[in-house]
Amino acid sequence: MAFIGSVFSPWYRWSGRQEPSDHVCINVVTYGRGGRWTMTDRGRDALRLTETSMKVGPSSLRWDGDRLVIDIDEISTPHAQRLKGSITVTPTAITDIEVPLTEDGAHVWRPLAPTAAIEVDLNRPGWCWQGHGYLDANFGTRALEADFDTWSWGRFPVSGGSVAFYDAVRRDGSTLNVALRFEANGSCTEIEAPPLQSFRRSNWLVARQTRCDAGHRPRQVKAMLDAPFYNRCAVETVIQGQKTTGVYEALDLRRFRGPWLMPMLAVRVPRRKGWRFS
Repeated sequence: MAFIGSVFSPWYRWSGRQEPSDHVCINVVTYGRGGRWTMTDRGRDALRLTETSMKVGPSSLRWDGDRLVIDIDEISTPHAQRLKGSITVTPTAITDIEVPLTEDGAHVWRPLAPTAAIEVDLNRPGWCWQGHGYLDANFGTRALEADFDTWSWGRFPVSGGSVAFYDAVRRDGSTLNVALRFEANGSCTEIEAPPLQSFRRSNWLVARQTRCDAGHRPRQVKAMLDAPFYNRCAVETVIQGQKTTGVYEALDLRRFRGPWLMPMLAVRVPRRKGWRFS
């Protein structure tokens, strides 16, 4: 994940969130044996933007024709090991869909490439592979915790494309329920969402629920990222009669609002203000 205004950074919150470009970050996480975490909060001098590229310190994202190439050169926390290599995302199409997450448009989701191929080539054994992926973006003019209590998101590959679900409870008690199907050519249609079904809480007891056909139950098939307020995992579910496994996220912003969490996050999110490009 690439951030301008690192939304989960304690340093950004403590700064008053007045200057997003002074809190930029590229977050990379690998899972399984030997998995590593990088999320360094960097200052304004580390950011360089063009129409087709974004540099954050030693790492970058750049469009190369119809491919997004992500060059990674980061130090993991707490292991202090270098994580270096490239991730190449090749979308089947780029969509023009924008989904407002609040009525006033203060938060917007952009599913840029819900269906894509991905190639990962990193500098440790087992971290080189090819598969299916996606590319999306979120934009906001207010803090997430100011407008939401909880949300869940899931993207699942299906025959001919992918489906995505966004479900949230806003702080005013209203709900967000988005169910979209994306074809390989980028076309998008709203679909009738299967029932929202709960499955086992995370190890930090974050509540989790996603869409699944009646008569079936979603289940976690691979643990990924587990935090006191956030969970990411691979979930197996059934959508319109198709069994599929996709990436799922759950976020509890009631917990994230608590000041007790920020010192914990500061341990995992080091701050490096200075940077000089060669």
